[in-house]
Amino acid sequence: MSEVYAARRERLREQCTAGGSAAAVVSRPANVRYLAGAAPQGAVLLLGPREDLLLCSRVPTGEPVEGRPDEHLRLQVLGAPDGDAAVAAADLAAAAGAESLAVEEHHLTVARHRALTSVAPRLRLADLGCAVEQLRLVKDDEEISYLRIASEITDQALGELLESILVGRTERHLALELERRLVDHGADGPAFATSVGTGPNSGRGGHRPSDRRVEEGDFLTVCLGANYRGYRCEIGRTFVIGTSPADWQIELYDLVFAAQRAGREALAPGVAYRDVDHAARQVLDSAGYAEQLAATTGHGVGLEIGEDPKLAPTAMGKLDACVPVTVEPGVHLPGRGGVRIDDTLVVRPEADGGPELLTITTKELLAL
Repeated sequence: MSEVYAARRERLREQCTAGGSAAAVVSRPANVRYLAGAAPQGAVLLLGPREDLLLCSRVPTGEPVEGRPDEHLRLQVLGAPDGDAAVAAADLAAAAGAESLAVEEHHLTVARHRALTSVAPRLRLADLGCAVEQLRLVKDDEEISYLRIASEITDQALGELLESILVGRTERHLALELERRLVDHGADGPAFATSVGTGPNSGRGGHRPSDRRVEEGDFLTVCLGANYRGYRCEIGRTFVIGTSPADWQIELYDLVFAAQRAGREALAPGVAYRDVDHAARQVLDSAGYAEQLAATTGHGVGLEIGEDPKLAPTAMGKLDACVPVTVEPGVHLPGRGGVRIDDTLVVRPEADGGPELLTITTKELLAL
């Protein structure tokens, strides 16, 4: 992996040089991990005029949750445990003769930006923008293999839950059990806070599990994902508890399923982000559910959940091959509940079989 990290840093260096900056400070944790292999709390990466440094306030543990630093990247631990690594990096860049320094303005606070200016007043600060996020869009084979493993773990955890007795258990209990099962199967932790919604809470995006107990006849929606070596997947499924679904539940489920399938089938290199969103959205919009739809019907995944690209009506840009995304339309009817169906897929050209589905738990409307 050392050569991979070095190649990533070199691509960023070329962009910085083209923009007139001889050095850069990367502070956003996911971006630091992408370029350095690890992101201990508070760490920054200095892309220097002479050498690259990973600056942090403590020696990295090497635990999977924070990653393992590139062995060919020099590590510098700050003398003061409460020191600011970004400020220290700016000081080093100035001492090395850099005249300008690119920084991630979208991540730095105003106070931190002022501190950088104060420690190196002759250093011209430029905005690095989302250059690293753009490099992260297309995943390499190893990154996709981590996402596959994360998806397998997630499918295992969800599958085991479906075999247990659910009636009478609370949303909070089920969410905690799912997260425990993720770790039992090899995850470093959950990719995000697991969502479990029952009855009137079902189908609600980002629902925070409550103490409501599962009742017979409920819709049950589950949204979870595993974090494996920093890479995060997402799956969402909807089930009916204890009995055959009612007519309105079947009708709503079939609509959301059709929308999700349309979004999945639209995934291909060169397709506009907004066209994928439109493919899923129009199915539900035409059925009269426009007001119940979320702002996006999918997003990128990788070192973060909810990274670029965004699949939304006004999103600009086109898909590339080897970009992992979710397709996750859903409808929530206030007071009744709803349906969410969510998969993680990798964009592939038709010659390679089309989009690769990573999360394979059945999408059949099961009565549990």
